[in-house]
Amino acid sequence: MLHTLISTSNKKLLNKMKVTIVGAGNVGSTCAEVIATQSIASEVVLLDIKEGFAEGKALDMMQTQTTIGFGTKIIGTTGDYSKTSDSDVVVITSGIPRKPGMTREELIGINAGIVKTVSENILKHSPNTIIVVVSNPMDTMTYLALKSTGLPKNRVIGMGGALDSSRFKTYLSQALDRPANDIHGMVIGGHGDTTMIPLTRLATYNGLPISDLITEEELEKVSASTMVGGATLTKLLGTSAWYAPGAAVSSLVHSIVCDQHKMFPCSAMLNGEYGLNDLCIGVPAILGKNGIERIVEIDLNDAEKEKLNDSAEGVRATNALID
Repeated sequence: MLHTLISTSNKKLLNKMKVTIVGAGNVGSTCAEVIATQSIASEVVLLDIKEGFAEGKALDMMQTQTTIGFGTKIIGTTGDYSKTSDSDVVVITSGIPRKPGMTREELIGINAGIVKTVSENILKHSPNTIIVVVSNPMDTMTYLALKSTGLPKNRVIGMGGALDSSRFKTYLSQALDRPANDIHGMVIGGHGDTTMIPLTRLATYNGLPISDLITEEELEKVSASTMVGGATLTKLLGTSAWYAPGAAVSSLVHSIVCDQHKMFPCSAMLNGEYGLNDLCIGVPAILGKNGIERIVEIDLNDAEKEKLNDSAEGVRATNALID
């Protein structure tokens, strides 16, 4: 049962829940900021291996309380997992980010060791937590976290599809010249430049099929832009993006700690759904207090099924690199 307390600073309902974010870099700190300023949880712990880094980020954010008006407590720590004890949700963002020209798959060697170690340390202090994986290659890191910890499949979730879908909707809004909040669209499949599948056929603008509003050529351009959305930002910024990833993972956390039962495309372990087995890949799922409450099987056409099967093969090939 979820309990609430009232924040005296802004009178918002504040969930008495604890969220830990491992990795205080750009994505992790953005995630912490969104969770705090939106009063999603009562306590956020930032953990990093760089001496003083998480502590500094936490203190800096805490000093915005009186100007922004939130009541969340933010704590930073250098590698002290005891401070993460009894976390309801743990977000793993740690690992090396992409540089221009790198694929997500090229990060696997270093990030696999980090994600496995972090997952094991977290569970020593929070055995009942739900883990949300952000580290790349995300589908493979989600699979690794699930297999290495032995947790039930509902308690390990990969963030990627939520981020890819937000990028998809942004590009659709630009093509339509309409507000992104009026657009509904979803990206499934692997969180990779060649494995994600923007479902253009099912995208809508306030209930109207977008395929009726713009040309097929424009839709294909939107789809292509979405698939290289991360690489585009990496080229522009010189490193991985952080605002959209931080916000995307915060929205997943929000649905879990507030038991909202919202549907997000996210990386989930499939055991027969969509005809796939023993694979973490992006599919729509209902997220609530138990993590993944239910995987939603939408009616894909033959072309979309073929793309999903091809995407699954790509994810499996990356998974094979950690065996």
